[in-house]
Amino acid sequence: MNKELVISANEGEVQIALLEDKQLVELHKDKSGTKVQVGDIYVGKVHKIMQGLNAAFIDVGEDKDGFVHYLDLGTNYGSVAKYMKLAMNGDSAMNTLAGFKPEPILEKTGNLANVLKVGQLVLAQVAKEPISTKGPKLTGDISFAGRYLVLTPFVSRISISSKIKGAEERGRLRRLLQSIKPEGFGVIVRTIAEGKGVEELDADLRQLMTQWTSLTERLKHVTGPAKVISELSATSALLRDVLTDDFNTIYVDNEDVYNEVQQYVSTIAPEKVEIVRHYKLETPIFEQFGVLRDIRRAFGKIVTIRSGVYLYIEHTEAMHVIDVNSGNHVKSGTGQEDTALQVNVESAKEIARQLRLRDMGGIVIVDFVDMQKAENRKALYDVMCQEMSRDKARHTILPLSKFGLMQITRQRVRPAVEVNVQEKCPFCDGTGTIKSSLVVVDDIESNLRYLINSQNEKKLTVITHPYVFAYLTKGINSIRLQWVRKYKIRLTVKPSETYGLLDYKFFNAAGDEISM
Repeated sequence: MNKELVISANEGEVQIALLEDKQLVELHKDKSGTKVQVGDIYVGKVHKIMQGLNAAFIDVGEDKDGFVHYLDLGTNYGSVAKYMKLAMNGDSAMNTLAGFKPEPILEKTGNLANVLKVGQLVLAQVAKEPISTKGPKLTGDISFAGRYLVLTPFVSRISISSKIKGAEERGRLRRLLQSIKPEGFGVIVRTIAEGKGVEELDADLRQLMTQWTSLTERLKHVTGPAKVISELSATSALLRDVLTDDFNTIYVDNEDVYNEVQQYVSTIAPEKVEIVRHYKLETPIFEQFGVLRDIRRAFGKIVTIRSGVYLYIEHTEAMHVIDVNSGNHVKSGTGQEDTALQVNVESAKEIARQLRLRDMGGIVIVDFVDMQKAENRKALYDVMCQEMSRDKARHTILPLSKFGLMQITRQRVRPAVEVNVQEKCPFCDGTGTIKSSLVVVDDIESNLRYLINSQNEKKLTVITHPYVFAYLTKGINSIRLQWVRKYKIRLTVKPSETYGLLDYKFFNAAGDEISM
């Protein structure tokens, strides 16, 4: 598969488009004003404890309080709280956790009020960015994500991605990490680590340990709510998560961002530095690579597929709803059931792309075209699972219900991507209403009267939209003839299909346009 990353940067925002076989599949936006990102680590202060929810609101020094449920504190939160206290007191041994004695694990059925108190400082990490009116969701399970590994303090076990299937490879990775893993830490081996050697994994692990040391040092100077570790920029974080051997090119149109990307790629994958290219053409980069065209086609309530099938996508606070419509799809096959299957399979492929492209999370309900045969419903389910297998976000897909509905849950960690592809109506100027034809005719007559009385014009031509032209010239006693008799003027009316419904222009006897 041909993969390309196209990065467009302007003042205050970086847009990142991921293309697979020249088709847009992911769109990310990194605004310079974004304060809270997934992965940021804060020292917060407990603002309010909600006994009924077994949760707490945490002041992290941002616009909205963070929210943490008791179960999100993690079973090792006692160790996290102890570490924070020792690190804030300047204990240098916390740089490595050498000799650190962990606290007992928290019971899953415990009460948050027995663990946290109002005014208490807590160490927490952002698990979900603020969405709508909600503040960031926090977790007490601190972790540091690298390219190949995820470092998990206070958890000594080694976990390996389930997508690495080979038993021999899983065993090799486990033995390798066991030999280099620091005391008191655990690691999660990411899918991209498959086949990598000890040097690459050790370098990644050392980089993550540097972040841990930085956290320890910064905690020495913290006295209240504050961010202590910032996640990478969206650009670097995306490169860390998606950059694989099958990436062909990374294009960047901004020199500063180009230098940042090149430097980061040289750190995580030196062999890939040459694929980073500085785009210098005058044509906007998104237009050059067809990203702008794909954005205009793919966003909005109605998404049309080339075969004539279209999707109707509606976003609500509780869920996303997608309705599949056959449209003007040309029927083929042996009957209605085969046509329904074809429509649904085409739609499933586009729906999987839309979920990634818009980063739609939470509950998604899809209303497919009804099918009677169980084997067809199973085939559609298999297609959806296969198409969604390329999605890195955790998701669950349920088979079609008896009503023809498919339920999908997809991990939501940040607001869905929204792109406004609508333009202001040139007729109504965005108000939703336009002048009546009578008012337009009155305007024309008013300007006609002014040109005759004030400018002493004797011969005029007015060009209008064909509909207005027809209204002015129809009948034996047309409005045009009434104006000729009334104002004693030679008046010609001409139509133009290039004019808007409410547009008109006057021209004098010499054919020059008269500015009104």
